[in-house]
Amino acid sequence: MIQILGVLLLSIGAATAADRLCIVIDGRLRQVDAGFGQVYGVNDDDDIYQWLGHGWKNIPGKLMHVTVGPAGVWGVNKMQNIYKFQDNDWVQASGRLKQIDAGGNKFLSGANGLDDIYCANRDQTISNSINVAYNNIEGRLKYYTCGPWGCWGVNAYDDIYYRYDVTSTACQGSRWQQIDGKLAVVEVGTDGSVYGVNSQGQVYKREGISAGKPIGTSWTQLNFYDTFKHVSYDRGNLWLITEKGIIYKCKVNSSSDPNCY
Repeated sequence: MIQILGVLLLSIGAATAADRLCIVIDGRLRQVDAGFGQVYGVNDDDDIYQWLGHGWKNIPGKLMHVTVGPAGVWGVNKMQNIYKFQDNDWVQASGRLKQIDAGGNKFLSGANGLDDIYCANRDQTISNSINVAYNNIEGRLKYYTCGPWGCWGVNAYDDIYYRYDVTSTACQGSRWQQIDGKLAVVEVGTDGSVYGVNSQGQVYKREGISAGKPIGTSWTQLNFYDTFKHVSYDRGNLWLITEKGIIYKCKVNSSSDPNCY
């Protein structure tokens, strides 16, 4: 089992210039997803890991992208086959996606190799059936992720979009709104928090998000010394993956000022 490696001093505060400590987790990952109090990740060999609070546990199987949230634990492999972690085993479900997200209110979402966007309502994800019925959503996105107040995505040009009126029984929503800025990856936390990484590896947090204003108000850059390719947030912890696969775990305090420990 992989243990915590140590700490590294980083400059992370956008609001302040103070240096703070971040935990550097041993091991290497290509992608990480945190949600519903759990954390899963995959490495460059498509090996799957679950964070147990003190180290990583290898989960048998091979996936290129994994997700955890209210809809459960799901993943896709290099053939874009979709799998659900059920009864401690990966069960193949119908459909094909290159990226998948379980962060919605027990519904599933994602994008395929052509950047077509799909979602599956709650009744499909809570069933043990492997025959999942998907809804196609108009538009093209390379990455699509959902939370309690809607869904966010980015297209091939790194344009950012928000999807309105998404519910567990009508996951396709109603309309798109383009959001200012450019991101290569965007992730929504279980509590609705939105973080992203741009093509230069810089990390951003969306400010002002609430149930009454789900698109928020502006982006705040989190100033690290390092650059990143993936980010995920859950229950006060910000997980970051560098271009070399190094894993950081940072604490976000109640005032939303990012602090590392």
